[in-house]
Amino acid sequence: MKKLIVVAIAFFTTISMIVIALMGCVGNNVNNPSELEPVEINEYEGQKLSSVDDFRENSIKGPQYLDIGSYQLNVSGLVEKPKSYSYDEIIGENQNYKKVVTLNCVEGWSATILWEGVLVKDLIAKSGPLTDANMVIFHAYDGYTTSLPLEYIAENNIIMAHKMNEISLPPERGFPFQLVAESKWGYKWIKWVTEIELSDDVNYKGYWESRGYSNKADLDKGFFER
Repeated sequence: MKKLIVVAIAFFTTISMIVIALMGCVGNNVNNPSELEPVEINEYEGQKLSSVDDFRENSIKGPQYLDIGSYQLNVSGLVEKPKSYSYDEIIGENQNYKKVVTLNCVEGWSATILWEGVLVKDLIAKSGPLTDANMVIFHAYDGYTTSLPLEYIAENNIIMAHKMNEISLPPERGFPFQLVAESKWGYKWIKWVTEIELSDDVNYKGYWESRGYSNKADLDKGFFER
């Protein structure tokens, strides 16, 4: 009889341990799933994409490494309400868009990427551009600048990207934000954007433009044309 009781206790103890173990497994898998690192895609809707590694390093001071905790994007100049935004505010409080666009560099190489980001015109609209504002001057963390007409920004739904091929921009590619200046030469694709300034200076010349590059930077024209 004692042996029977011992066997019964051992049996129920074993069953209890198995049940507890199974509950622990289910709880971990269902309630606390582990997140894997995003993986770069190489195709989107049947279109082959370039890789993040296909870009060449040609920035004026080398890759910039910003502290995202203290990062601020300023919208300034000819606006009714100058504003500053954190990284999370820009991404979380604005509609995000995706588009496949090819960057063409004056050095002779190109890269076709799925970009994801926010519309520059949405950020500008929140600050209320003044009636005489017709140019947008972009400032970067490394001191680089370039400009584009406000009309071009609005009509072409130009985005400021924080992702490429479904992964966050690497620091080498402009984290936290790179301008996707489609139909323009690569020197208009400013990286590490820290300020969007509204201006009425149609003759403003950025870093490369002040060194002889075309201010319009249209792909169908030479980049040295004025």
